[in-house]
Amino acid sequence: MQNNLNIGGKDNNVLLVEDSSDDIELIKRKLTSRKINCKLFVAKDGEEALDYMYRKDKYDDKEKFPDLDLILLDIRMPKKNGIEVLKAIKSDETLKDIPVVMLTVSTIESDVFKSFDYGCDHYIAKSVGFDKFEVTLEPIIKYYLRK
Repeated sequence: MQNNLNIGGKDNNVLLVEDSSDDIELIKRKLTSRKINCKLFVAKDGEEALDYMYRKDKYDDKEKFPDLDLILLDIRMPKKNGIEVLKAIKSDETLKDIPVVMLTVSTIESDVFKSFDYGCDHYIAKSVGFDKFEVTLEPIIKYYLRK
């Protein structure tokens, strides 16, 4: 998880929940190249993401692992999938107001419907091709991180 990437200088804290190392690197490069102001934290599966948000075990230090301003959440992951994580976030009074953007290769209609039914704010299919993915991702991240 300690893949912190301080981009810019603002206090925007983003949790990227993604099990693909390639996708993690692509998103880090995107944030860096566009100078999007945030501190990026990475969780490799749904359980680790929930541990961060509920400050369990190694994530109990709020200074080191601050409250989040945005969650970028994959659906297809080990341990707990993104839909399960989304349900947990949106049913928790202390977490439900954090914007959640689903970033996933899934274009299965039921995944899209479940994501919105459980309260995701945006749904981006990574399968649209990386150039289009980049163009789509940037304004959404900037929208949620503006302060």
